[in-house]
Amino acid sequence: MKRRSLSAGLFGALVALAGPGHLPLGGLPVMVGKANADESSKESARHGGTAGRAPSVPMARDPSAAVAEEYESARRKGTREAFELFIARHGDDPLAEQARAALKQLAR
Repeated sequence: MKRRSLSAGLFGALVALAGPGHLPLGGLPVMVGKANADESSKESARHGGTAGRAPSVPMARDPSAAVAEEYESARRKGTREAFELFIARHGDDPLAEQARAALKQLAR
C-alpha cells in the first residue's frame, strides 16, 4: 500500500534533519574528518612543513610590567598631567603612591 512511500519519506526527513555537515552517506562524521586533517598537518609540521599551520598568538603581557612601564613613562615626562593620568588609570597600584609623592614634589 503506502508503506513504501511512508518509509521513504521518513528516511528523507531524517537525512534532511541530519544536514550535510553531520554524517554524509558513506562518509565519516565531520569532526572525525577535521581531527584527521589536524593530525596530518601536525605530522607535516614535524617534518619541516608549514602547510595548514594556524598563526600563533603571542603570550599575554604581564600586567604589572605594563603598569611599571607606564609609571616610568610618566616619571620621564615629569609633568603633573602624566602623573595624574597614571594615578587615574592605576590608583590601586603600589606605584600610584610613588606617583602621588612625585606630584607633591612638583607642587613645591
